[in-house]
Amino acid sequence: MTDGTRSEGPHAGSPERIGRSAVVVGGGLAGVTAALALADAGVRVTLLEGRPRLGGLAFSFRRGELTVDNGQHVYLRCCTAYRWFLDRIEGAELAPLQNRLDVPVLDLARPEGRRLGRLRRDPLPVPLHLGRSLAAYPHLSLAERARVGRAALALKGLDLADPTLDTQDFGSWLAAHGQSARAVEALWDLVGVATLNAVAGDASLGLAVMVFKTGLLSDPGAADIGWAHVPLGELHDRLARKALDSAGVRTEVRTRVTSVSHNENGSWSVQVPGETLRADAVVLAVPQREAHGLLPPGALDDPERLLRIGTAPILNLHVIYDRKVLGRPFFTALGSPVQWVFDRTHASGLATGQYLAVSQSTAQDEIDLPVAVLRERYLPELARLLPGAREAEVKDFFVTRERTATFAPTPGVGRLRPGARTNVPGLYLAGAWTATGWPATMESAVRSGVSAADAALGALGRPRPSHLFAFEEAA
Repeated sequence: MTDGTRSEGPHAGSPERIGRSAVVVGGGLAGVTAALALADAGVRVTLLEGRPRLGGLAFSFRRGELTVDNGQHVYLRCCTAYRWFLDRIEGAELAPLQNRLDVPVLDLARPEGRRLGRLRRDPLPVPLHLGRSLAAYPHLSLAERARVGRAALALKGLDLADPTLDTQDFGSWLAAHGQSARAVEALWDLVGVATLNAVAGDASLGLAVMVFKTGLLSDPGAADIGWAHVPLGELHDRLARKALDSAGVRTEVRTRVTSVSHNENGSWSVQVPGETLRADAVVLAVPQREAHGLLPPGALDDPERLLRIGTAPILNLHVIYDRKVLGRPFFTALGSPVQWVFDRTHASGLATGQYLAVSQSTAQDEIDLPVAVLRERYLPELARLLPGAREAEVKDFFVTRERTATFAPTPGVGRLRPGARTNVPGLYLAGAWTATGWPATMESAVRSGVSAADAALGALGRPRPSHLFAFEEAA
């Protein structure tokens, strides 16, 4: 048995370094963040990941000559923790933000030539920054736009610290504040489905208020959109691995943890097949069901609540055309099953033609449909939305499915989400599903890793790295 190093295998002869040690279980964004934060404070860290790569559910893979993301991931300017993460791994330039929020919205119910509307901001104070865009938004009537404005002001006045918000659903609140079904479809769900992975009627009012207050009603630039212009694996695997190596973290992939136990002397033993690692602290940065299976007795007052946190799927359709059919980086659609469409041509390495990724949240009814059925359903829809696709040849069509992409943001989920600390000294939880106050986003994952590292550093008597919480000042 070793203190933070392997008892057997390629690292068996490694000299032990003095000082505090930690094992982080899980190499997604939460785990990588926790490992970097601990290592930056001088803790000896071993990061264990069962998959062959880092990045969790935001990863890339090869398909022929293309590098494909499993799904389209975006972030907003208000996602200060994820922006800190990008800076920490030296990847910010590879995932730039828009200069100013601009979302093209195509409505198939309108005649061709009049289908395009835009949600964009002006350089004005909140809430005037969206005033002109809302006043000119063609997909709502004048009366609906006025009611949207009044509802936004009412939402801005809600207190995020009010626990009763989590017991209500967003859809009922919108209806009570004069929002028509059309307004919900053309505006509130347009944003909410992409950020919450739930329609308004299925979403916690607390989480919805957090999204809209932070993203649209806090700062004029808060909702500016950023996304990776390279494969996600370049950021969350290659650059993350490089940062971990530079910080002195020992990273092991294809290494699944089978048990975590608390020793009589206060240390921890982490078991992987054939080997045991010892540490002063352990961070479980894995999905909630996996965390439940690894928790030692007494770690949480009610560990079964982790199993009551539901999950929600996301479906991604990938279409390769023989020519360019979309002239903008992305758009979203109304009057169609298509939700958000992104141009991934350059990022994937495609040399000729165009590669579009169609991101479908709240995909419970479609997540298990055969590829042939999805192809028959969505290719005609893309042709309806994009005139250039009508004469183009489809060179490839394939599907990626994340059946448990996010936790389900249902009313009441807030009381199920645990904080970073457990009842057992030295054991901490991280993951987008923990109590970060955010829905299941990359931002939530990074924040959870910071919270777990902060709690561990306090218990280990280590000072927080000065740069670690810089994003809180920017929030």
